[in-house]
Amino acid sequence: MKHITILVPEGEGNNLSSIVGTYKILSRANACYMENGGNRPYQIELAGISKQVMYYDGLFSVNVQKDISDIAKTDLIIIPSLNHEYDKAVKQNQKLIGWIVDQYKNGAAIASICTGAFLLASSGLLDGKQCSTHWAAIDNFRAAFPKVDVKPDKLITEEGDIYTNGGAYSFLNLVIYLVEKYFDRPTAIFCSKVFQIEMDRDSQSPFIIFKGQKSHEDDVVMEAQTFIEAHYDEKISFEDLSQRLAVGRRNFDRRFIKETGNTPLEYMQRVRIERAKKAFEVSRKTINEVMYEVGYSDVKAFREVFRKVTGMSPLEYRKKYNKEALS
Repeated sequence: MKHITILVPEGEGNNLSSIVGTYKILSRANACYMENGGNRPYQIELAGISKQVMYYDGLFSVNVQKDISDIAKTDLIIIPSLNHEYDKAVKQNQKLIGWIVDQYKNGAAIASICTGAFLLASSGLLDGKQCSTHWAAIDNFRAAFPKVDVKPDKLITEEGDIYTNGGAYSFLNLVIYLVEKYFDRPTAIFCSKVFQIEMDRDSQSPFIIFKGQKSHEDDVVMEAQTFIEAHYDEKISFEDLSQRLAVGRRNFDRRFIKETGNTPLEYMQRVRIERAKKAFEVSRKTINEVMYEVGYSDVKAFREVFRKVTGMSPLEYRKKYNKEALS
């Protein structure tokens, strides 16, 4: 019998819903597959180091079914979301990390949910690979794991039998994705209908709140970010800005990309689009009015950049987040 391991990491305050939800959907996928004539394809078990892990100040607990040392081989490992004390969570789970590496070398696939990517990246298995995690944790993740190719907009990444996904309850989309990979498409469709989860969603862009990537210590880049955020509605010459900061343009671009993950132009675009998003959410202003307010004069260019950043058109975004604007 094939085997799926859902890990239960050590540490108070880790995410319980990603464990329960994953177990429930995969169990239903097993039942559906059997009802349609298939053999029971997977044994699904919760595994960890302790026999019981507490959540939310002892309000809930998870009884671990197996110690990881008792699982010689598994086919798929699922790492749930962690609490926000990432360094502490990684230190508490060194034994799990070592076991994950050994199982991957032995042929297991691995899927991390949301900030579970911190645990996976600590193993070194994500070095040089694509990865997604919660958009709010991107800065911390990039700083901790510079060798990982972070994809903030991606909802799901897949590379070398390693899957990662974006934030919070988007783990439901990852689980449906895994059901299709490890069972079949009809079973995934059935589960999506039973649990009312949208299938084939591939972006978390509409949900990202851009706050600027400032978890770094480069004063020149920080000053440039501050200038861009203060003058986003103006025409900015990055050649002039680099001279203002007494840095050569090529060196300025290199340092900016290194610390933020964006070129200066991309950063300005994201600042502008974040301001536009807020305007669409809370006002009745037209698309053209918002466009001019955030520094664009070409409606085609504005729409293209808006869609690139959010995955939606300005009109679609306003319809989704501002019901009053439609009345």
